[in-house]
Amino acid sequence: MLTDQTAPWYALWTHSHYEQIVQDQLAQKGLHPFLPRVEVWSRRQGTRRRISVPMFPGYLFLRDELDKQTYVEVRKTRGLVRVLGERWDRLAAIPRQEIEPIQRAADSRCPVLPFPYLREGQRARISSGPLQGVEGILVDRKPERGLLVLSVHLLQRSVAVTVDGTEVVPA
Repeated sequence: MLTDQTAPWYALWTHSHYEQIVQDQLAQKGLHPFLPRVEVWSRRQGTRRRISVPMFPGYLFLRDELDKQTYVEVRKTRGLVRVLGERWDRLAAIPRQEIEPIQRAADSRCPVLPFPYLREGQRARISSGPLQGVEGILVDRKPERGLLVLSVHLLQRSVAVTVDGTEVVPA
């Protein structure tokens, strides 16, 4: 199945620790999953090392047109709990303006931290640097460092990106 930049984005809820398995199966079916990952420190057997974990544990995203046949194929994926929405023809699409900043943050290799979901607050835009143009909610602004929160409202989940406080302007 081919997709284009106008295809809607959907959120897929997975069983715990099945995000990568679901992504791999969907990619094998010719679909276009997106599993944003972040690097975190982990300590195992007394050794600290950086590991890659899902940015939104239990969720990944899919950008494809989902007719009934494709929806049924997606639902057959091992480890998938459900596609978020009321039913197959009323799936909850995620706005592109929420996914694109998540993609850019994942690609930028900037430190990303889990953050409580916020709906209210000052929207801000990064004015320069690798995340230039990305908008989110500014929750901490200091000259040397600020936190910009990027949210996916459908999941009621957010992540915080550490940014140079001087590069943040009101949106």
